[in-house]
Amino acid sequence: MTDSELLEQVHVLEDGLVRFATGGGFEDSEYQQLRKLVLGDPRSRKLAPELLKSNRTLAQFWNFIKGHFAHYSERREFIWNEFRAVHDQLEGKERVPADEHISDVLSKFDVENVHAIWQKALERRNDDPEGAITTARTLLESVCKHILDETGVAYEEDADLPKLYKAVATQLNLAPSQHTETIFKQILGGCTAVVEGLGAVRNRLSDSHGKGAKGAKPDIRHAELAVNLAGSMATFLIETWDHRKNPSHT
Repeated sequence: MTDSELLEQVHVLEDGLVRFATGGGFEDSEYQQLRKLVLGDPRSRKLAPELLKSNRTLAQFWNFIKGHFAHYSERREFIWNEFRAVHDQLEGKERVPADEHISDVLSKFDVENVHAIWQKALERRNDDPEGAITTARTLLESVCKHILDETGVAYEEDADLPKLYKAVATQLNLAPSQHTETIFKQILGGCTAVVEGLGAVRNRLSDSHGKGAKGAKPDIRHAELAVNLAGSMATFLIETWDHRKNPSHT
């Protein structure tokens, strides 16, 4: 489900609650289905209204809303305010352009829950930097493994990220040694360095390994860098792979 499709379902849920709170109709089965969707998706769960989390049925919601607000206008205003944060998130007001492009590419590629991994990485950037770094590497590993599966190239299941990337780069003609132009060798060498750096920062700063009392703790900026680099590299590999399969695509 794309961000715009999820946003549409949030609108349906919000409108249904406003209608129900002001004397209109809304089926409890539809409410529960939409509630499960919004609370179950990492893109909307974090900023979902508290009223959804605490009211499992419309009967519970009715007891809540009538007990707090006597007038219809108050109820409408309250529900609109409660949904504002999740609307802003899905409309991209709290995201940067790169997030949108990467999300679009990964949603189309979506195998092995790659898009869900990306959304999890985005969600954890600010609140769980260590987890975000771990998820960033998982994202890139998943993309590499899928491309290798598609090309029929065998790999060890426990192969580290640099090894996986090296195999993918060779298949996609992205290895620096496969080019003679200095500028391409520099750019592709930089890509290799990025991947190796992601592996290193993940090993040193993520939650994938135990740390002593003086172990380095990642900050939000570290998580943002790792997630953004992993997303950009994953997008680059996917678009290169798609171009190899479909040369007519630009």
